[in-house]
Amino acid sequence: MSLAAEAFVSQMAGKIPFIHVGNQVVSELGPIVQFTKAKGHSLSDALDDVQRAEMKAYMELVYNMLLSAEWCDDATAAEISRPRYSSPYSWPLGKILAYQKQWEVRRKMNAIGWGGKTLEQVYEDVNQCCQALSQRLGTQPYFFNKQATELDALVFGHLFTILTTRLTSTELAERVKSYNNLLMFCRRIEQTYFEDKKD
Repeated sequence: MSLAAEAFVSQMAGKIPFIHVGNQVVSELGPIVQFTKAKGHSLSDALDDVQRAEMKAYMELVYNMLLSAEWCDDATAAEISRPRYSSPYSWPLGKILAYQKQWEVRRKMNAIGWGGKTLEQVYEDVNQCCQALSQRLGTQPYFFNKQATELDALVFGHLFTILTTRLTSTELAERVKSYNNLLMFCRRIEQTYFEDKKD
């Protein structure tokens, strides 16, 4: 499966990303981070307490702004998000799970005050999220230090999905594309971790 296809499927599946270790499957970013930390591996070990707190705040910003934006437009939800989310499952389970996911995201949107926002207001919030991420990243290769952290993985997953998925509107992708350092960040992650290396 190509990187675009993996990002396409994994971002919207809700229980993905996942890792398969022995006979265990661990899904979603938070549980994966906890699982790997329990095994003695952490992407954020080099961060101090202040940096960890800052990283968690940025991760919450990404969860609230970017994931919600992918489900808030009715046309995008109907034509792309629900079909994509349901694709790994057989009918009727896929259809039920897709509507359940949309309901969950909409409930969260209401909780953070997005329930009554227009699509243009959502796009502006996404723009502000990208601006905050762009300022934090600056000219560094990663958000913290010179090594990728959980935040880098999360941001890449959302931004790469927005940039590589044909949505009903190009507005989200255009907002992201206005931040050159975020585009270079996505390209660097793709090249470093996902492109086949020739011998």
